[in-house]
Amino acid sequence: MKFGQKTLSRRLIYSLGAVVVLAIALAGVWRLRATQAPITAPPPVPVTAAIAARNNVPEFASELGTVQSIDSVAVQAQVNGPILKVEFAPGQDVQKGQELFLIDPRPYQAALDEQEAQLEHDEGVLAEAQVDLTRYQLLAEQNSIAKQQAEDQVYVVQQDKGTVQLDQANVETARINLQYCHVLAPVSGRVGVLLVDLGNLVGPNQSSTSTSTTTTTGSTGSQGPAGAMVMIEQTRPIYVSFNIPQNLLDQVKRGQAASPLEVDAYSQAGELLEKGKLTVIDNQVNTSTGTVLLQATFANAEERLWPGEFVRAKLILSIRDNAVTVPSQAVSAGPNGSYVYLIDSDNTVHRVIVGVIDRQGAIAVIAKGLSGGEKIVVDGQYRLDDGVKVEIQQMVESPVE
Repeated sequence: MKFGQKTLSRRLIYSLGAVVVLAIALAGVWRLRATQAPITAPPPVPVTAAIAARNNVPEFASELGTVQSIDSVAVQAQVNGPILKVEFAPGQDVQKGQELFLIDPRPYQAALDEQEAQLEHDEGVLAEAQVDLTRYQLLAEQNSIAKQQAEDQVYVVQQDKGTVQLDQANVETARINLQYCHVLAPVSGRVGVLLVDLGNLVGPNQSSTSTSTTTTTGSTGSQGPAGAMVMIEQTRPIYVSFNIPQNLLDQVKRGQAASPLEVDAYSQAGELLEKGKLTVIDNQVNTSTGTVLLQATFANAEERLWPGEFVRAKLILSIRDNAVTVPSQAVSAGPNGSYVYLIDSDNTVHRVIVGVIDRQGAIAVIAKGLSGGEKIVVDGQYRLDDGVKVEIQQMVESPVE
C-alpha cells in the first residue's frame, strides 16, 4: 500500500515538472518572435505651414469714428414770402452761388422802387437847398439879407444831406432784400431732401408752413433746424472724428509735429475706404472718458465716406521696420509663454518659445525666438510635440497687415 502511494506521488511530480518546462519553452518562443517582429513608426501628422516673414509693420491705434462734413449748412430764407421755384433736384451736387429757391420777389421789387423814388425826391430837395445856400451867402456878403438867414440855410442843407443818406441806406436794404429772394447755395456740396414744398411760406428763423393743407417738411429725410429749407453737406473733402486714449497723446503729438500722421478709414466689414491725414488734435482731454478727440481729413474723391457714417479709423503711430511676422494662429500659449512649432529640414518639429510684442488681426509681431525665414506650423498644432514628424499638406503666405 505504501509502495503504491509513493509511486503515484512521483508520477504527479514528474507531470507538474513537465508542464512547467513546457510553459517556459512556450514563453521563450513568444519572446523570440516578439523581438523579431518589425516596429512600425506612427504616420506623420498632416499640418499647414508658413514661412516667418520680415515686413514693415505699422504700429497703430484703431478706434470707432464718425464721418462729418467740414461744412454742414442749413439753407434758410432771409425774407418772408412763398416759394415760387425750386431749382435743384434733391440729392444732387450743387456749387457755391448756385440758385436753389426763388421766393416771390414782387413785394421786394415794389419796396425797392419806392425807396429809389424817395431818394430821387430828396436828392432834388437837397439840390434846391444847396442852390439857395449859395444865393443867400452871396446876398449876405452884399448886405442884401441878414447873415442869420444864410446861416440857417447851412443847417437846412445838412438836414437834407442826412435825409438823402438815409434814403440811400433804405435803397440798399431794399436791394439786398430783393437779392435774398434768390436763395443761393452758400457752399459747394450735396443737397439733401427737400424740407419745404413749392408754395410754402417761408421766412427768417421760422418753420416752413404750407399754403395748402399738406406739408412735407422733414417727411422723408433728416430733420434740419427750424426754418431750414434744405441741408447742404460738403463731401469733398470730409472729416472723420474719433477719440484715442490719453496715454497715446504724447506719441501722437510727437509724430504729428514731425509730419502729419496717416489715418486709414475702414468700413465695418473691414474694407479700406480711404486714406487721409490727421489734421486736428483737440485742445483738451475729456475728463469723463480720459480720451482726446482727433479729426482726420480725407479727399474723398469717390465719395466713399458719407456724412454720419460709422467707420473704423486706424491712426498710424509709427512703422516697425523689418519686423518678424507670423500668422496669429501659429502662436499658441503654454505654461512658459507663447510658442510656435518650428519645422526642421527632416520635417521634425520642435517647440520654440517666442516673444510676441503685438497682434494685428491676422498677424503676430515677433520680437524674439525667430529671425525670419523659418518654416513654422500654422494649423494642426494640437497633435504635435517635440520630435514628432509632420507632413506639410499646404503652405500659406504670411499675411501683411
